[in-house]
Amino acid sequence: MTRLDFEEKSQMGLTSDTLALDSVGPTICVGEILVEILATTVGEGFLASQPFVGPFPSGAPAIFIDQCGRVGGNAGMIGAVGDDDFGRVNTARLEQDGVDVSGVSIDPIFPTGSAFVRYRDDGSRDFVFNIATSAASRFGWTPNVAALANRSGHLHIMGSALSMPSAWAVIEKAARAVKARGGSISLDPNLRKELKSTEDTKERFRQLLRMSDLLLPSGDELTGAAGVDGEEAAVARLFELGVREIVLKRGALGVTCFLSDGTTVDSPAFQVEELDPTGAGDCFGGAYVACRRLGMRVEQALTYGCAAGARNVTVRGPMEGAGTLAELDDFIKKTKRIK
Repeated sequence: MTRLDFEEKSQMGLTSDTLALDSVGPTICVGEILVEILATTVGEGFLASQPFVGPFPSGAPAIFIDQCGRVGGNAGMIGAVGDDDFGRVNTARLEQDGVDVSGVSIDPIFPTGSAFVRYRDDGSRDFVFNIATSAASRFGWTPNVAALANRSGHLHIMGSALSMPSAWAVIEKAARAVKARGGSISLDPNLRKELKSTEDTKERFRQLLRMSDLLLPSGDELTGAAGVDGEEAAVARLFELGVREIVLKRGALGVTCFLSDGTTVDSPAFQVEELDPTGAGDCFGGAYVACRRLGMRVEQALTYGCAAGARNVTVRGPMEGAGTLAELDDFIKKTKRIK
């Protein structure tokens, strides 16, 4: 999008500074839909028998889009589940929270994807994923997917989806469809050590980065995406590549939004007792993107995003704490922020 295109669309009321407004069409997310099975003991890996809880609906793209729907954003999901109870757990939750699941395929052969998770003493996590040999990686550009993408106003992509050839084929077409109708794109690097990064995956990421309006990195993902060291240099490089808004998630240190006009906005984290950190960044992103597309300014959207991420970690399960605007308002009112 050229600067002139952006200014013209702003005058027509089609953008909220960076992102296309919700009225342009739904936010869609493409990628893995999983169930999460969570170990209830803390330790190293899965080499011994241990108790688990679940299944919880999960998958980073599904968590993001569920939170988007929860706060009232127009939302749709593209992916696949198996013809099993794990799949039904996911589609039922998404539908319940206002997400259009017409782009979710039901695979008659392969099971719904899964992720087994265990927390270590230092708070880090070990995962065992079944994505490549599950329904999660078996979807394509169907008539239903095309219909959803062709009426959408925003595409959000998780880096985890780029390792799946089927997802990439859909993302490419969806990105072109969304941009053609004046929509916008956001990208969360969402790097996972368990998901192998090939040269093809890296090239896909670079291609998407140049198409993205909003980048939502966590920690070192900022410099990794830019390919340069240092926060200031990384932000400058990303703006040179065409990104127009960067929201850096800093965990307990809150978030910082960098705008291409040089504006920087900080928002402190909320003080909570963490029970399960999985999905915090995805809930932040879903709330932030939805709020920006609903017309909120950066400061307000950051507050809702921080509240969504913080509220989610207080509940066991990767999207069990996703909140509505009313629930987030109540959380904001009652919860202290870290100074």
